[in-house]
Amino acid sequence: MRISGLATGMDIDQMVKDLMTAERVPLDKLSQQKQVVEWQKESYRELNTMMSEMRTAASSMRLQSGYNAYKAVSSNADTVKATSTSSSVPGSYTVTVNQLAESAKYVSAAAIQNEAGTNAKATDKVLHAADNDTTFELTNAKGQTATVTITAADTFKSLAEKIAGAKDDSTGETLGMRANFDNTTSRFFISTKAMGGDESLTLSSFTDKTVAQRLLGGATNASATGTYGSVSFDGIVVDNLKTNATTINNLKIDLVQKGTSTVSVQSDTQAPFDMVKSFVEKYNEFVDKTKGLLTEKRNRDFPPLTDAQREDLTEKEIELWEEKARSGLLQSDSTVRGITSSLRNAWMSPVEGIPAGELSMLSQIGINTGSYQDGGKLFIDEAKLKSALEEKPDEVMNLFTSGSNGIGDRLYDSVNQGIDQLGKKAGTPGSLIDSSFLSTRLKNLDEQMRTWEGKLETVENRYWKQFGALETAMDRMNQQSLWVQQNLLGGM
Repeated sequence: MRISGLATGMDIDQMVKDLMTAERVPLDKLSQQKQVVEWQKESYRELNTMMSEMRTAASSMRLQSGYNAYKAVSSNADTVKATSTSSSVPGSYTVTVNQLAESAKYVSAAAIQNEAGTNAKATDKVLHAADNDTTFELTNAKGQTATVTITAADTFKSLAEKIAGAKDDSTGETLGMRANFDNTTSRFFISTKAMGGDESLTLSSFTDKTVAQRLLGGATNASATGTYGSVSFDGIVVDNLKTNATTINNLKIDLVQKGTSTVSVQSDTQAPFDMVKSFVEKYNEFVDKTKGLLTEKRNRDFPPLTDAQREDLTEKEIELWEEKARSGLLQSDSTVRGITSSLRNAWMSPVEGIPAGELSMLSQIGINTGSYQDGGKLFIDEAKLKSALEEKPDEVMNLFTSGSNGIGDRLYDSVNQGIDQLGKKAGTPGSLIDSSFLSTRLKNLDEQMRTWEGKLETVENRYWKQFGALETAMDRMNQQSLWVQQNLLGGM
């Protein structure tokens, strides 16, 4: 326990605090250095994240599939819907839907009556009061058979659910059925899930023929078979389709109903235009960010605040101070400057190996840099770029994808190199392992700070020990002085 100033009358607590404030100056400087490094690391990592987004955008720019964009237009979308692929061949095609693929479907022959003699509802009981439990067999095209039991508790809805969930008696495999009892028509709608002429369903072997006739409109069994789809593509018949979707000549075709449509496949300039524009926008955002970081003024009169300084300021004052303290931490940074220069060269250098007379520079398709004050931002003449994509799509594609020298590959490689450089400098966001330069520096600063904290603890204990000795000495002197006074006064 520390007793402060009883004998000396001094405010030893405050004196020790004042002395320790001076002693803490080296530790405070280390703490401020650490804060500066952490801010620098945040800035580098923010740039790294922006470059990762650029890499995603650049990835498709280096692939020919990004420029082989086509759109398909159907003259009769109620009959045929068409979707192009990157390998679709431009042209006009006549597509005729001869037959839609259909599942095996059974619909009750007539409205089913309930026991009261009116059209049945889904909640009505299937069996009449005098009926006993009964069974029937449901069979699919594979010969799988499920025995379905109708009990006194079954409603038309629950019977439909049993049919839909029917499983083969031997293997336990589902029969692949759909079933519903419709309140509006008082009929069962039963079908196979799969379509095609090889699909079928059969309801048979009712143990109670009377129940069978009530359910099947007078019959004692029922069956249905599916239908294959068929389409003609420029006179070529494609049949035995088990779905109403197929791909012919790299063109995806959806069959809607019987009829004929003309499908036109033509270049889609919007897709590659949007791809290039998206990257340019992300690149310009990066340029704006780096330009600000590289040219910000460094305010050396505003070092990071210490904990003691923060206690004397309001939140707003702290915010304003830190805004100045964080300014210019990457001013003229060689790593960031090198990355921006590399990206600029990747954009603007001519593409080698392009045949004479063909597009070899971005300026030829309407992409140019602005003035020096713009920091290397790119500006797009949208009309010129769209015109190039429409009139010279292959040349635009070669400009971006020509071997390893195409602009797309150059940008992708340059972005990757930048991400690697920033990662070595400050680590990669999301990575669990971080042996970057700044992270290593932070660890060293933490070790130095721990060492200083140990030293300061020793110094503070020494001060208290010294002041404690002073207190003890003063207490003894006071006691001696009192003894002398008492003896002198007592002898008078």
